[in-house]
Amino acid sequence: MTATEPRGPTDAVSLQGHYAGPVTRLLGYVVDQSLVVALFAAGTALVVWGVSLVTSREVHWSVSAWVTAAAFVVWQFSYYAYPWAVSGRTPGMALVGIRVVTAEGDPAAPRHAALRAFALPLTFLTLGIGFLPILLGRHHRALHDLVGGTTVVYSWDARAARWRFLARQQDAGVAHPV
Repeated sequence: MTATEPRGPTDAVSLQGHYAGPVTRLLGYVVDQSLVVALFAAGTALVVWGVSLVTSREVHWSVSAWVTAAAFVVWQFSYYAYPWAVSGRTPGMALVGIRVVTAEGDPAAPRHAALRAFALPLTFLTLGIGFLPILLGRHHRALHDLVGGTTVVYSWDARAARWRFLARQQDAGVAHPV
């Protein structure tokens, strides 16, 4: 666990708005990539099923690998760019409590989200060097964050987390000042 990751409810509340650490970001990314692949596979299967249902013929996916790869790239771009533009978080990011914001801390605009999504593959194409600033930098900004003018911060309903913590303390019989 890194120094910037929450260790308990009070730490979680106090870290609201701080730069997200590498472990949290990685967990959110793993969840998101799992969803990207699963939803693409399910979507492809649904299209094949729908076409076979309408045409009453068995359909075999014989599209070129390039077309499939292009469709996957477009799907992956859409999966990341749209939620970042609308809410600042993907489902995986929401699960681990992080959000994309501008470098100044404002909500990310659609322009920031699109630039960040376009630059995400560049971070991988640098053989992972684009991820080093997450580990070494003070602001934990990867290459795609720098290109998009964004950063990732801890973000959740801090007030609700605080109330849940106080309720658990009260249930346990621990006196805690509000």
